[in-house]
Amino acid sequence: MTGSSRGLTRRAALRHCRTALETADPGDAAGDARFLLLGVLGLENRDLLVEGDRPLDDGEAVALDAALARRLAGEPVARILGAWEFWGLPIRLAPETLVPRPDTEILVEAALASVSDRSAPLRCLDLGTGSGCILAALLSELPRAYGIGLDRSAAALAMARHNLAANGFGGRSAFAVGDWCDAMRGTADQTFDLVVSNPPYIVRDVIPTLHREVRMHDPLAALDGGADGLDAYRRILDGVRTGNLLAHAGVLAVEIGYDQAASVRSLAAAAGFVDRGLTRDLAGHDRVLSFGLPKGHGDPHLRIDRH
Repeated sequence: MTGSSRGLTRRAALRHCRTALETADPGDAAGDARFLLLGVLGLENRDLLVEGDRPLDDGEAVALDAALARRLAGEPVARILGAWEFWGLPIRLAPETLVPRPDTEILVEAALASVSDRSAPLRCLDLGTGSGCILAALLSELPRAYGIGLDRSAAALAMARHNLAANGFGGRSAFAVGDWCDAMRGTADQTFDLVVSNPPYIVRDVIPTLHREVRMHDPLAALDGGADGLDAYRRILDGVRTGNLLAHAGVLAVEIGYDQAASVRSLAAAAGFVDRGLTRDLAGHDRVLSFGLPKGHGDPHLRIDRH
């Protein structure tokens, strides 16, 4: 990387970053440059407008140049900043968590669309919660809901717990280490009204062909869906059904790959679920499938196995 931010004003530093990124990879150079500058320097957009002519001090210049070098080496902006926004909420990241993607907000929308009364005391279960962004989004829209996040990674759960607390939902959430539904055993007072998941669904042999930002910086466990990309769906559908985790009028909503709708629907039907519909993303791609239980299915019971 040529040049330095030392001695530049905030506006000039923004132009410097944008030019460097455009030379390496036009992509969204302008957006990346702005996110880096604001994130690294801890600024808001208004700070650029009101104090854009303020020179960077030496510490700010060094930090910005280091971040720019990481971006030019292919590291995603969200990983450099260690945080990203999802559903309008600030979400901190860990190496064990995915970067929240706008497409996953479709999963939140589909889950919320199934709720007839958002003020009801609903129970939500987020399988493979990662950063907790989906659960946080749901609780932000469901003021009396309570949510549980499960994940195989204790490090991911620590970050999810932080994110829920930081966004004001610590008192309405709990977390448990578990391999999909394996942590849910026995009986308790109620089941879950919403069960959601954005599971790993990339076909294993496809992973080496993914963009380097994903291939080199996202956790493999959150990408690898097995030989056919469907391993996680098999575990989720079987665990939710045989574990009696879904309330009789509850909804199971899962994010899917653009070409997986038919396969996941077939697995769900075989597991005894009723199809509640497909939701597409803004690009028109299949994104979320929703399922329910057949009419007449009773309300089973459960408890959380915390051991």
